[in-house]
Amino acid sequence: MPRWDPRAEDRLREAALELFLEHGYENVTVAEITERAGLTRRSFSRYFTDKRDVLFAESEQLPFALAGSVRRADAALSPFEALLAALLDIAGALADQAPLAAQRRAVVQASPELQERGRTKFADVTAAVAVALRDRGTAESQATLLAEVGVAIFRTAFERWTDQPDGVGLPVRIGEAAAELAAGLGAVDFTALPRL
Repeated sequence: MPRWDPRAEDRLREAALELFLEHGYENVTVAEITERAGLTRRSFSRYFTDKRDVLFAESEQLPFALAGSVRRADAALSPFEALLAALLDIAGALADQAPLAAQRRAVVQASPELQERGRTKFADVTAAVAVALRDRGTAESQATLLAEVGVAIFRTAFERWTDQPDGVGLPVRIGEAAAELAAGLGAVDFTALPRL
């Protein structure tokens, strides 16, 4: 009887990502992933429901994590400042994942099916953030608008972070995207935001 492998999930992710990059997401089967990882289909099923989950499983936590950060933000911050502080908080937790994030993004960009899954994921993030902002006392329509703007800032920053692997961190990219928006609107005092 084979022994439990504490790295099985990581091995499956690594094998899947390699194969997706080599052959394209649509051209890779679960059997090929498990073979590359040296594991069984049963091992795969223990961690993932299907091959899409290999790319998106960890991102399922993003709505909860970002909403939690919004709720924990300093009560003295405006709703938009609380949202930006939460984005910076989450970005700090992703700091060491730039190379992996860039590879995942390349796979997603090459697949219409995965692009749709990504849009669904960000819709979930937007909804969770809007609820968190409402919990802070923000009016419903403003909370929805700010959540959509916040997710747009995050997506823009994330794309720049993965497209330009020059050592500039995701928090800096979020600051840049938010500053560009603010410059266009002339509305936010960024010196009042907490620094990382």
